[in-house]
Amino acid sequence: MTELALTDLTPWGMYRNADVVVRAILVSLVLASVATWTVLLVKAVELAAKRLSLSRQLARLRGLRSLADLPPAATRGAVAVMLAEARAEMTQSGLQLAAAGVKERMALRLQRTEVAAARRISRGTGILATIGATAPFVGLFGTVWGIMNSFVSIAQSQTTNLAVVAPGIAEALLATAAGLVAAIPAVVIYNALARVVSGYRAKLADAGVMVLAVAGRDLDRAAAEA
Repeated sequence: MTELALTDLTPWGMYRNADVVVRAILVSLVLASVATWTVLLVKAVELAAKRLSLSRQLARLRGLRSLADLPPAATRGAVAVMLAEARAEMTQSGLQLAAAGVKERMALRLQRTEVAAARRISRGTGILATIGATAPFVGLFGTVWGIMNSFVSIAQSQTTNLAVVAPGIAEALLATAAGLVAAIPAVVIYNALARVVSGYRAKLADAGVMVLAVAGRDLDRAAAEA
């Protein structure tokens, strides 16, 4: 132990005097914390834009009488894909629009679109769950390593003087604190984003139902004219 290790017990001082293992653990936890806040910023902006766009598309779909009444350029994102899938099924069905299976096939296409859109919007949140689950154990490993260093210092100095063991114990506690600082926000942010994503998926389901309802009107008219 250097003289600085005996006197400088600030977080930066403990980091400078920690061994390479504890330093690596602290750096990894800092990087994990940075990743957590980066994901929060990116996903918050993305989800806000997606939810606003989807709300506008839902407003356009309400009261729509036919798929032909809404030009493709009026929609974007998942709703545009849903409309394209519905129109594609009607085009591929051709003269069989009155057949009973058309609506079921269209519903399957819309369901697939919803699942794909929900999967895309959830990308990046898995890292938060990983950080929340592993960061405390990474910090615990640093704790164990710091305590081991303290016992080594005791054995080498043949004394239990607090000045000898304090640096290692301080490193151990710093690693524990860093693990909690990385894990707690990750868990909280993950749960918050999961709730927002669930709300977005519910709106996607509403959009799918509306598209299917409008397409169903077109199918009913085709059946009546047949």
